[in-house]
Amino acid sequence: MEQEKSVAKRYTVAEYMALEARSEVRHEFFEGEVFAMSGGTIKHNLLIGNCYAALRTGLRGRACRAFFENVQLAVEQGRYYNYPDLMVTCDPTDLLAERTVTAPVLVIEVLSKSTETRDRSWKFNQYKHLPSLQHYLLVSQATCLVEWYRREESGVWSFTPLALFTDALFIPELDLTLQLQDIYEDTGITQMTIRFDSEDPDYKNREDK
Repeated sequence: MEQEKSVAKRYTVAEYMALEARSEVRHEFFEGEVFAMSGGTIKHNLLIGNCYAALRTGLRGRACRAFFENVQLAVEQGRYYNYPDLMVTCDPTDLLAERTVTAPVLVIEVLSKSTETRDRSWKFNQYKHLPSLQHYLLVSQATCLVEWYRREESGVWSFTPLALFTDALFIPELDLTLQLQDIYEDTGITQMTIRFDSEDPDYKNREDK
């Protein structure tokens, strides 16, 4: 979700938690600063709903839970708290928590024009501090595109872009497969189209194939 103008006051974590308990608006907390979160587009909402439905179905009968939007994540205790669009945790403490999750395996953010750069760079760098996190997905609402980051055994994060409705990604820690056609169902979002330049000397060969 998007950030709005920061509230001028600096908050302690306890003050921030008290604010969240009584506020109808969600706030992100970073090093004492509090930011109100604004709403998203209809497509943003549909994509979150589709992802949640797919996760909920895939996790049925397992000791893992999918959460979306209104569930808080402690990215770093005492320093950074936010509300990812979606996340999945299998941690026993998280499954009993009242408000805040601490150990997600998977985090998903649906991109928007105002948050895309932040989700891909600054926020991802913060999420990397979560020892539990193995997969980070960025879902485009402009075209069919899911950017899949996963932590390899070496600790290095690999990157795989998926851009076809027939594409799928497998999350081994959850024994779960996500299909792009399910993520983009009923959103009106289309696949990217590749157009060749007619002045390209190889254009004729490509056209004939």
